[in-house]
Amino acid sequence: MSACLLPLLGIQSKSKNRRKMAKIGLFFGSFNPIHIGHLFIANHIADHGSVDEVWFVVSPQNPFKKAKNLLPEYNRLHLVNLAIDDNPKLRAKDVEFHLPRPSYTIDTLVYLEEKYPSFEFSLIIGGDNLPTLHKWKNGDILLDKYTIYVYQRPGTTISQVFNRKNIKLMDCPQVYLSASYIRQQIKLGKSIKYLVPDAVEQYILDSGWYK
Repeated sequence: MSACLLPLLGIQSKSKNRRKMAKIGLFFGSFNPIHIGHLFIANHIADHGSVDEVWFVVSPQNPFKKAKNLLPEYNRLHLVNLAIDDNPKLRAKDVEFHLPRPSYTIDTLVYLEEKYPSFEFSLIIGGDNLPTLHKWKNGDILLDKYTIYVYQRPGTTISQVFNRKNIKLMDCPQVYLSASYIRQQIKLGKSIKYLVPDAVEQYILDSGWYK
């Protein structure tokens, strides 16, 4: 049957009927505050990974960190938005602000899959987290079900034992920088220029945060 007759018969070809699933890489973190190291990783995976967008999922409370050390979540979310304002492939999400605390990755994924059934989600984690991923809540499901983009952290080596099909080792730019170092510099009255985007630096200084 000629393809041109299909619309007349109320039949659509499979290629037209199939919707492309949006592929989203989820970059979880406290981002306390966001800095250029985070941005290098997210932008690299947005460009070189098989994803359409990278979402910064700002954590209100990490199970392994004390909440008292965190800037309030909406303040950190605002800084992320300032940092990625000019990049259409990067998004900031407050999804975990509305979920039970502490936040666990598997619970967030279940919620997102219910809310966005046409999206395909993957994880972005540091190489130092990979060896202990099986200890996370439902870690076996995370390892078996999802694509996991792993970026190398300075001073760590990713074991080849984790060289599985769904684990993608990414050669991201490595920056010897941490949010705790930035907070320390602010507390000491030192400059954080070039460590964070200009808009983030200015907002932190104007707000008097981390002093």
